[in-house]
Amino acid sequence: MGHAGMAAAAVRYLRSAGAPDTTGRVEPLPRPDLRAVGDDERAPIDPGEFRRVLGNFATGVTVVTAPAGEGEPAGPAGFACQSFSALSLDPPLIAFMVARTSTTWPRIARAGVFCVNVLGAHQGDLCRGFAVSGADKFAGVAHDPAPVSGSPRLAGAPAWIDCTIHAVHTGGDHLIVVGRVDALGTADGEGSPLLFHRGRFGRLTTD
Repeated sequence: MGHAGMAAAAVRYLRSAGAPDTTGRVEPLPRPDLRAVGDDERAPIDPGEFRRVLGNFATGVTVVTAPAGEGEPAGPAGFACQSFSALSLDPPLIAFMVARTSTTWPRIARAGVFCVNVLGAHQGDLCRGFAVSGADKFAGVAHDPAPVSGSPRLAGAPAWIDCTIHAVHTGGDHLIVVGRVDALGTADGEGSPLLFHRGRFGRLTTD
């Protein structure tokens, strides 16, 4: 029996076994009953308690930067970000989270590209400078353009990841930004990372 005959026999068997006829019209599944979540169904989680408990998870600290967009009078953009993670190896993707109220994010979105600067233990003051709103965050900060995007690559950062915006998803009061990695590297000597734990900066120590 050739391939065509085997395929025909398989179709006859499936039909005799009661399998749906895929050559006919496929009926759509019923739509789920969508409704808003009532106030009495929400988990009684206090925001302060949420921050306190989640603060026990130590994270690294980054500064996400982007070049000035076309016609952008304010120069490059940047903000301090601890919600950063590797996402995928193939293709190489990373992700960071940013508040939907951020005034810096729209400028990064318009640029379409960004660079994640992984901060070192000695860069706590630099992080504080990028955490404020309304100031010239790049005043006195040494940087050069990342090789692909041209985003500011901060001097002294142990590592950098140059990206193009790949996707943006909503996540409650934040946005989940996925970046496709175009280039990346580390500084000479690398150094110890800057850590954030229980609302304070720290550094990695070894026994």
